[in-house]
Amino acid sequence: MTKIKLSQKLRYRFDNTMSRGTGALITWLAILTLLMIIIATSIVSFFRIIPETEEGVDMGIGETLWQTLMRAMDAGTVAGDTGWGFRILMFLVTLGGIFILSTLIGILSSAIDEKLQELRKGRSFVVEKNHQLILGWNSKIFPIIDELAEANANQKHPRIVVMAQEDKTKMEDEIREKCLNLGQTKVICRSGDPNNTLDLSIVNLNETKSIVVLSSETAPDADAQMIKTLLAIVNHPHRKKDAFHIVAEIREQKNILLGQIVAKDEVKLLLTDDLISRIMVQTCRQSGLSVVYTEITGFLGDEIYIIEEPKLVGERFSNILFKYIDSSILGISFHDDKIQLNPPMDLILEKGMKLVGLTRDDDTLIINAPIATIDEDAIISLKEEKPTIEKTLILSWNRKGPSIVREMSAYVPAGSELLIVSSHDSVESDYQQMEISANLKVMVMQADPSDRKVLERLMVSDFTQIIVLSNIEKLDLQEADSQTLITLLHLRDLLNKNNKNVRIVSEIMDMRNRELASVTKADDFVVSDKLIAQMLSQVSETKELVHVFDDMFDADGSEIYLKPITNYIKAGMEVDFFTVLESAKRQNQIALGYRIMSNQYDKESIYGIVLNPLKSKKICFSPDDKIIVLAED
Repeated sequence: MTKIKLSQKLRYRFDNTMSRGTGALITWLAILTLLMIIIATSIVSFFRIIPETEEGVDMGIGETLWQTLMRAMDAGTVAGDTGWGFRILMFLVTLGGIFILSTLIGILSSAIDEKLQELRKGRSFVVEKNHQLILGWNSKIFPIIDELAEANANQKHPRIVVMAQEDKTKMEDEIREKCLNLGQTKVICRSGDPNNTLDLSIVNLNETKSIVVLSSETAPDADAQMIKTLLAIVNHPHRKKDAFHIVAEIREQKNILLGQIVAKDEVKLLLTDDLISRIMVQTCRQSGLSVVYTEITGFLGDEIYIIEEPKLVGERFSNILFKYIDSSILGISFHDDKIQLNPPMDLILEKGMKLVGLTRDDDTLIINAPIATIDEDAIISLKEEKPTIEKTLILSWNRKGPSIVREMSAYVPAGSELLIVSSHDSVESDYQQMEISANLKVMVMQADPSDRKVLERLMVSDFTQIIVLSNIEKLDLQEADSQTLITLLHLRDLLNKNNKNVRIVSEIMDMRNRELASVTKADDFVVSDKLIAQMLSQVSETKELVHVFDDMFDADGSEIYLKPITNYIKAGMEVDFFTVLESAKRQNQIALGYRIMSNQYDKESIYGIVLNPLKSKKICFSPDDKIIVLAED
């Protein structure tokens, strides 16, 4: 057995004391100062070393201690000393004091700096109440904050708390730079791990109004991380008894059930990649649809609300459509919270059923329409022509690609073709894992889709529609958008030279690049992050809206279409929107608005899109204009 020396024990205890931090260091300096003063005082008293001016005078222990302390703290005091014995002793005390004070200043400075760094990390408790909490950090966070700030415009002292594994200062700087319309909304950042229950305690979970959980854009196990976050929230040791209101984004369909098992009714999950894939497919087949979706899913402009209207119980759905002059009824919310957009026109509204409406604000969905006068002479009932075979080109590839192919196969008529051109190696294996209907024949070509020579060989003018995906998995956000812009410019030039008009829809990651992309005159730009951010924000305010979005973007049931005005109304005649609504109703559709095609490239007029027009206002449509409807096909 090894014998431990006394010096080793003392050194061990000293090390343990020093490891306790700033307080321990200051204590040791105080002890050292006290020892130095006591030793100096003892020497002065024992050897009677006093200043020459006080020779024969007994200074006393108290006075000697005070004089020694003053020389230890103030180096200038020694200058007035007399008598070489006293001078030398006090000079040594002063040197010791300088060493101790310098060390103390260094320790205090380091301690203050550490405290400031700790504060900058954002580890203090959030005392806010009724705040909106965002857990995680990705490119969607900026449009989410913008959307929530817009929703909070009429609230008192709105607060958004963000917690992620990022530096607090960096988060604050980026939010300040990219979120320019916060209004009175204050954003508070905290650094921490959303999967850690101790870190979640910082953000005052129990007082949150809603919680948005963002998925990692880089982690291969993003869904697993998100589910861990849900576990940490719902199983927090100090959680409230009431249910949380959580909305989270998830990538893969197979993980939705697991997320629901973990958080049960407390979470609403958005299958974000799948939603964007559906939107891309629907948009590529209808010019202008992405603008409609952006308007509907955002807080700026018209929004979707679900209300109960006892006055209309017993009314047919077809009659309810005409009760609102500046709002549009989209569908019905049934007793089990199931949503049906564009239900049968003869459906009777029963007690407990709610209306799904599109309106300016939560207090504008009110019964306010006069009795409608229908212009029968203006109404046309034209049946749609049989769908023609479609030939689609997809340029570039990302993780949404397989879902886009699957969704497209559910829409296109038999005999349709799809060509995928990408430099990715995994394209063929990706889409082959999906269930694709026999309607669509898929071909793959490995090449650079932004290369002009490649595009020339493809004969792009022969396609019905073209989808340009963002190469976000190989490039960063801005580089990916730059490559998309280059591809769009080449496409537009080639189509102009061939005097062909092919529908083009492109995926833009950064909303700020949409204006740059508009010079390419592509038909639509699907800003993935913005659309998902808007839907996450909407569901965080009203959780039932997740069912509305599920139904709206599903291939089954009714969806939004932009159909020719000549299918409903005679062009060149001045009519009000009640007449348009009536014409659509007779075809079991709901008219929501219209698009003036002469303004399709004008940003100021929202690219010609008009939703929720005043139904009594008369307008004269041109033959190229479109009616925005909810229809089954």
